Amino acid sequence: MFGDGARCVAVVGAQWGDEGKGKIIDVLAEQATIVARYQGGANAGHTVHVGEEEFILHLIPSGVLYPDVRCLLGNGVVLDPWTFLEERDALIERGLDLEGRVGISSRAHLVLPYHKQLDAAQESTRGGKAIGTTGRGIGPAYRDKAARIGLRVGDLADLTRCVDVVRQGTAAANSILASLEADVRVRPEEVLESLREVAPEILRLKTDVGAEIRSDISGAGRVLLEGAQGALLDIDHGTYPYVTSSSTTAGGAASGVGIGPTMIDEVLGVVKAYTTRVGNGPLPTELQGDEADRLRDLGGEFGATTGRPRRPGWFDGTVVRYAAGVNGLTALAVTKLDVLDSFDRIRLAFDYELAGRHFDGFPDAARDLARVTPIYETLPGWLTSTAEARRFPDLPDHARRYLRRIEEVAQTPIRYVSVGSARDQTIFLDARNAATV
Repeated sequence: MFGDGARCVAVVGAQWGDEGKGKIIDVLAEQATIVARYQGGANAGHTVHVGEEEFILHLIPSGVLYPDVRCLLGNGVVLDPWTFLEERDALIERGLDLEGRVGISSRAHLVLPYHKQLDAAQESTRGGKAIGTTGRGIGPAYRDKAARIGLRVGDLADLTRCVDVVRQGTAAANSILASLEADVRVRPEEVLESLREVAPEILRLKTDVGAEIRSDISGAGRVLLEGAQGALLDIDHGTYPYVTSSSTTAGGAASGVGIGPTMIDEVLGVVKAYTTRVGNGPLPTELQGDEADRLRDLGGEFGATTGRPRRPGWFDGTVVRYAAGVNGLTALAVTKLDVLDSFDRIRLAFDYELAGRHFDGFPDAARDLARVTPIYETLPGWLTSTAEARRFPDLPDHARRYLRRIEEVAQTPIRYVSVGSARDQTIFLDARNAATV
C-alpha cells in the first residue's frame, strides 16, 4: 500500500496528536523494511491492536510487531533510557523477538531524572496558564539540547564526560527547583549510578540511523518515518505556546533521522473523523456537556500515555487544511469513522470567522485561534455500522459523502479509512475506488 515507486513515506499527525498514527503505521509496516521514529519522547503513546491483544508503545516504533521490520529511534528523539528498557523488556516478555531489530541513534539526546523533576515543578507553577505537559521531561531535555549542555546516547561510551554534564545539570536543576519552592532535589551520584547501569544495554543498540535508512532505500527497501504528536503541536507551526518541544511536521522527519528531504517520497497525514486534543490550548470546534461525553466515550478518548480524558470536537477543516500546507501532505488517512456511526447529524467546520468577519487562513497566535468562530455545515449521519466495510463502496452513502467533504475542505485526497481498531478494518482507496470518484 505504499504509493507507486515510493520508498520512503513520512506519517504525520495532522491535528493535535492522538489521531491513530500507531494503527496506520502498523498496517503500512507490513510492507516496510524499516520504521524510524523521528522526534518526541516517551510523551507519545501509540496503541496497536493485533487480534485480541493491545500494545501501547511510547518509544519503540509501531513496526515492532512485525518480525522482519527494523525499528529505529532517530537523532530527533529524546530518549528516556529507563523507560525505553522497560518497554523493550515488556515486549520481550510478551513473546516478541527483538534481537537485532531495534537501533538507537548515537546522536539522540537523553532524558535524565532532573528533566522530569523540572518538568513537573515548572508545570505546577503555571496555574491557569499550564501547558498540559505529560511531565515526562521532554521540554527540559530539548532545552538542554538547544543550549548544548545535554547528554547524547554516544556519550555513554565515555562516562567521564557524563560526570561533568550531570553534575552541572543537577546543580542547575536543583537551583531552579529551589526557586520554585519544590520539595524535591536530585543527587548527581544517583543519576550517574543509574546511567552506569543502563549504559551497556543502550550502547549495544547504538547505530547511525541516517546511514541505515539511506542504505536501505538504495537497496530497494521501504522506509516509514513515524511521527509523534501532531502538526498543531509543532514547536514552530503549532498553537504556541500550547505545543510540544520538537518538530512534529514532515520537515522534522528528514532532520530527525538524518536524511535529505528529497528522499521522502510521500507524506501521509493521519486525522480522526472528528477532532480531539489533550492538554490546554484553543480547540475551536470543542464540544461540551453530554455531546462531548458521548463522543469521548464512543471513541475511547483517553490518553494512551497519561490516561487523561481528551477534549473532543467536530472535524475542523481549517486545521487539517493548514496541516496539509505545512507538511506538504500527499494523502490523508481518516481514522475512527466508525465512532460516528450512531450520530444522526454530523457537523463539519470548513472555515473561521473572527470578530464577525471571515478569517482567511489559520491564525498564527493562540489567542486569536481561541477567539475564532467556526463556520459549520451539517451533514446527515448514516446510522448504521461501518465496522464490516472493507472497500469504499461498502460504506453507507452518507459516510462516503462525509469523506468526500473532508477531502474537499482539506484539499487533500484520502487514501485510507479506518473503521475499527483491528488491522483488517482498514479501507485502502486506490485510483479505482477513491473517495473523489
